[in-house]
Amino acid sequence: METKKIPTAVYAEMTPNPAVMKFVVDRPLILNGEQAEFTSKEQATEASPLAEELFNFPFVTNVFISGNFVAVTKDESLGWEMIIQQLREYIREWLMDHMEAVKFVPESAQPQATPSAMPQPGDTEAFINASDVVPSEFDEQIKRLLDEFVRPAVEQDGGAIDFTAFKDGKVFVQMRGACSGCPSSMQTLKGGIENLLKTHIPQVEEVVAQEA
Repeated sequence: METKKIPTAVYAEMTPNPAVMKFVVDRPLILNGEQAEFTSKEQATEASPLAEELFNFPFVTNVFISGNFVAVTKDESLGWEMIIQQLREYIREWLMDHMEAVKFVPESAQPQATPSAMPQPGDTEAFINASDVVPSEFDEQIKRLLDEFVRPAVEQDGGAIDFTAFKDGKVFVQMRGACSGCPSSMQTLKGGIENLLKTHIPQVEEVVAQEA
């Protein structure tokens, strides 16, 4: 007996990051406001059947799923003009046969308070270890400001910026999805987010980003 197809529409949307394409679906791919970022097929195995399948494409290096979209990061082997239609159609066909894109979000696919690179001598502290994260009286206010003013715009661009910690005047955030490695993300970070937080919370001196 033939399995009934699930009517599904998918369209592709460019992001500020030239390596990332956002594929928007007409139904939720992950529930309860969760987000998941996968950097390998092994990491996605069992947790996200959709992400696991996308890693079968040799040019896919990262899959970020949030709300009703999946943001796919590719390497430099092929231009988007050569693969975008194939990838969009593949995602649509897969979703027509499968209702569940993400079964659960493994700990490794959640925001992590870990360094992405070791700092160089003279650099501003650019990361914070999980063991160094201590709750502060400003955490909830920072999260509220990010959720209200930053999250919608960032998700529109296919990414996420997650609050990690506030320490010694520095707000540490983690960049994921299209925001990770985006050429314009630092401008957004300093020109937009940092100014926003400084305006509302005088104790904030700087916003520091670390990639997943």
